[in-house]
Amino acid sequence: MPCMWVTHGLVLSRRVTDWNMFQKSVTAAWREPTLGDVGIATRVNGSAPPDVPLADIDLGAWKFWVQDDDLRDGAFATLRREAPISFHEPLETPAAAPGAGHWAVTRFDDVWFASRHPQIFSSSPSIVINDGNPELSEFFGSMIVMDDPRHLRLRNIVSRAFTPKVVARTEVSVRDRARRLVETMIAEHPDGAGDAVAELAGPLPLQVICDMMGIPEEDHQRMFHWTNVLLGFGDKDIATDYEEFVNVSLAIGAYATALAEDRRVNPREDLTTSLVQAEVDGERLTSAEVASFFILLVVAGNETTRNAISHGVLALTRYPDERAKWWADYEAMAPTAVEEIVRWASPVIYMRRTLTEDCELSGVKMAAGDKATLWYCSANRDEGKFADPWMFDVARSPNPHAGFGGGGAHFCLGANLARREINVLFEELHRQIPDIQATEEPARLLSPFIHGIKRLPVSWTPRN
Repeated sequence: MPCMWVTHGLVLSRRVTDWNMFQKSVTAAWREPTLGDVGIATRVNGSAPPDVPLADIDLGAWKFWVQDDDLRDGAFATLRREAPISFHEPLETPAAAPGAGHWAVTRFDDVWFASRHPQIFSSSPSIVINDGNPELSEFFGSMIVMDDPRHLRLRNIVSRAFTPKVVARTEVSVRDRARRLVETMIAEHPDGAGDAVAELAGPLPLQVICDMMGIPEEDHQRMFHWTNVLLGFGDKDIATDYEEFVNVSLAIGAYATALAEDRRVNPREDLTTSLVQAEVDGERLTSAEVASFFILLVVAGNETTRNAISHGVLALTRYPDERAKWWADYEAMAPTAVEEIVRWASPVIYMRRTLTEDCELSGVKMAAGDKATLWYCSANRDEGKFADPWMFDVARSPNPHAGFGGGGAHFCLGANLARREINVLFEELHRQIPDIQATEEPARLLSPFIHGIKRLPVSWTPRN
């Protein structure tokens, strides 16, 4: 899955000064959304969001994306009901190359159709609204922006690398890392107060991927810094310097290429070695292709887990009855609870596709060459697909959510790993600090692409 602002950064081709001026204007308008001055506001589980008039909805305006989740959810509910496919201009970003607008696809069935027909809804040349910057395409041109047959070739090779032996090693890593992260957070905060993102949700998926790829422990902190810059670029609290973004992009690309070259000469029992050795029909990945997939995993593959865990902690705090239901029979309830967390969080807000031919959906005609955006956040609240979509229900079944994409060729390759990481971390929380809860409203990432949480203060009963 794609990273937060990496893909937006790919289109930043104008002067850095333009970007900085724009960032100041966005920062001035930004206010961290809160639902109360102190603590977390509980809500009536299942209550619908406020009604938002269609005339007030503009997905191409920053004022829309600084609104809280309730207003966004209300806006997408209006779109599903009154304009399931509507045209919007791109966000006005001075540092981004100008481009055409896009058709916003908001109903589940339409998102599903587009996802299952990649021959019509192409992933190339970009999975975000603006097209890519050629300067960085070498490092971010992974199979996520490819179509078959090249996409299928790469996916088949990569899939062969996920052997039972590799997956078994990953299982050990996930459980060990999750246990140590929770234990460390408890030990370092004898007062029983920490941050769920910085100490749990952020480190876990990155550490697991580093373990999988064979990245040495001494490089983990550097990788963590690089991914934070790439994932959070554009947010005032993380990174706004475009030159830093470019330098980090080049650095992580060079690191990945060097790692692939090393494993060709010095094979080890890690995923990087599996990738350079994997072969389908006599073909192997080039070092550049390995590096591209490395970046997809390290930079992009962790954000679903990171934000699903963060939103999960928030939801279990907001709806304590659901936490009690899960905690009463953790193992039996875990499979449905994990799926509901991913549906509820919808970590990736949308993906763009480009039409290869004329197509009509929900009575709207789109032309070849048009951009269509698939809004997973909206599909996952579709009243026509989910019973009580505004209910956070850890026992929800069936739950055919689009949290890992809308199915088809580009369904998230790491979905099972993400599910396992979410399950194991909440299992450790249930075992070690079952009363953990958020104590403040989250600091949300300013992004139209990723439903991210930057900080989520939490507390638990300290050990005696």
